[in-house]
Formats: sequence, structure tokens, C-alpha cells
Amino acid sequence: EQRHARADMALRRAAQRLQGVAASLTQREMGLDATRIAVASSLRGVPHRESPTPRQHQRRGMSHRPEDTVYGGPRPSEPRMTLKRLRAKYDAGERISVVTAYDYPSAVHVDMAGIDVALVGDSAAMVVHGHDTTLPITLDEMLSHCKAVSRGANRPLLVGDLPFGSYEQSSAQAIDAATRMLKEGGMDAVKLEGGSPSRVQTAKALVDSGIAVMGHVGLTPQSISVLGGFRPQGRSFETAAQVVERAMELERAGCFAIVIECVPRTVAAAVTAAVSVPTIGIGAGDGTSGQVLVYHDLLGFMQHPHHAKVTPKFCKQYANVGEVITGALARFKTEVEVGEFPGMSYSPYRVSDEDSNRLVRLLEQKGLDAAAEAVLDVRYREDGGK
Repeated sequence: EQRHARADMALRRAAQRLQGVAASLTQREMGLDATRIAVASSLRGVPHRESPTPRQHQRRGMSHRPEDTVYGGPRPSEPRMTLKRLRAKYDAGERISVVTAYDYPSAVHVDMAGIDVALVGDSAAMVVHGHDTTLPITLDEMLSHCKAVSRGANRPLLVGDLPFGSYEQSSAQAIDAATRMLKEGGMDAVKLEGGSPSRVQTAKALVDSGIAVMGHVGLTPQSISVLGGFRPQGRSFETAAQVVERAMELERAGCFAIVIECVPRTVAAAVTAAVSVPTIGIGAGDGTSGQVLVYHDLLGFMQHPHHAKVTPKFCKQYANVGEVITGALARFKTEVEVGEFPGMSYSPYRVSDEDSNRLVRLLEQKGLDAAAEAVLDVRYREDGGK
């Protein structure tokens, strides 16, 4: 026993010596690192600053694209919207703007306009693919839209809709689909519809997996087979109370924001007061934290009867882009038919006179007199008829 006690004491002393040596080496290495940094800074003429302690480091805002701290390159004129900045805007009582985007051009315009959130909505099924509902669009199709938007929008927070059929079967299915949205699609967050117990459970599973989730209550277009069509919700006591309760459940599940669609202003105001996360209204009045509209709707993008059929009553049209597009296409058609376009102004490429003469001789040798005559005629017009 005395032998064991002495051995144990020796082991303890050896461990203490090793700890002392390790601490000494660590301090020496830290001192050498500081010296190297100071010397390098002095050689560059840059004043040396002590490295911050871990407590001095501040967490960056949440985003799938971290702020550049090492690599340079082009940066957006304004800081990128993150969940942290979105929350700060909400806490300051500032309204939040959200617009859908489905491709690179629309993403660029949304970015340039300074919109806070770009939502890659499953409404693409209707306004891009021409379906009557949002149900047909697939996850792979949504990913294609997400990729294009992520290339065009550098500033807004990017949120991708989980399409119908990609998350209802299980939490595992939802996590797999949402993971693809972030990894392949370049999204910052995902949105799912509904506030039933199963949807709340799915939202919580996604948040627990490290995926930011935006909720959606009121009219949920993916549920039209149950709702009986695109109909306003929350217009009775029971359904209004259900909308409020479901929004609260989604907040408890960890959703960072909640879309409220097609409900009376009073119901949307009640939801906004009941939760402590941003509410984004669409056809829900002015009592929410922000508003969202579909890109094609607010721009008046289409004149086709199909689009008129699916354009909602609550959408304000800020432009008549569809009329401009149709008019431009009609003018192009007319100018092509009368031979006005392209004309000399839009035919910038020329062959040198020497090479042109050689081409004429070659064509004549091959018996292609009409082709040689065509070359000479074009040259005559290019020279102003001289």
C-alpha cells in the first residue's frame, strides 16, 4: 500500500510538472506570435494592435454567406441583410419589404431596389410555369429558381419556399429538402406553410437542425384541396382564433418570421401583437411588420387572360410592365417586316475593302454571281451610296 501511495504521488508530481511545462511553452509561443505580428506590422508601417480575447469577438449576423474578413473583392453598396439585421429592423419598428424573385433578372432588380427579403416563392408555378395552382412545381424546379436568384441578389435575405410534397411526409424529408435549399440553392432560410401540429413539429425539427424557418398562416395555397380554393381565412371567431394560435405555435417552434396571407386586418393585427417576431402581410392589411407581393403582380407584368385570372384583389400594381413589353415586341415585329431593323445602325461588323474584293473575286470564280453582287451591294450602302 505504501508503494502504491508513493507511485500515485510520483504520478501526480509528474503531471503537475508537465502542466507547468505546457503552460510555459504556450506562453512562450504566444509571446513569439505577438512579436512576429508586431515586427511584420512595423515593416508594413501598420500600427500593431493586440489580438482580441474570445470575449471581444462579436458574432456575425446569420447568413449562408459570411462577411468577408480575409478575401477581398466586389461588395454590395449596402451591408447584406441577415437574420440579425432583420431582427434589429423589427425591434426598431421599421417596416420590412419582401418581394418574390424567380430568376437572375428579377433578383438583380430586387437587389438594386434595396428590398429586404427576396422570397423564391412556389408561386413560380403560376406566374412562371403557367399552372393554375402552386402544387405542380417540384423541389428540383424550385432549386433551379433558387440558384438563379442567389446569383443575382447579393444584398437581400434569401428565403426559399419548400414546395408541396417536399416536407409533409416526415421531419427527415423536410430536413433533407431544406438542406438542399441552403446547400444547392444558396438560400439563407426556408419557408413552409401551415400551423397544424405536424407543421409546427416540422418547423421545430428544421430549426433544431440549424435551418432558419419562416412560417406561413392564414391562406396557405398548398392546402387548396382542403380549403376549397383560394379563399380568405380567419373571417369567423373560430378560424380567427386558430390563425392567432397557429402563429404563436410557429413562433414557439423557432420561426424567425411569419407570413400572414388573406385574413382580415383585425386578425393580422392580433397575430402581430401576439407574437414577438416579424409578421409579413399579403392581403392582410397594414397592421403587420412588413409586406410581401409577387414580382409579376406588382409590376403589372402580364396581360394574358390566364394571369388576370390568378392576380389577387389585394395586389397594388406599381407599373404596367406587361404593356411596355407587348408594345416593344409589336414594334420589333413591324420593323422586321418592313426591313427597318437592323439597318446600318445595328450592323456594326465590317470586312476590309481588300478582303471584300478578294471575296467577290472568289465568288465570281465559283460561278456565284448573285452572291458576289450581294457583297458589292452591301459595300455600296455601307459607303453611303458612293
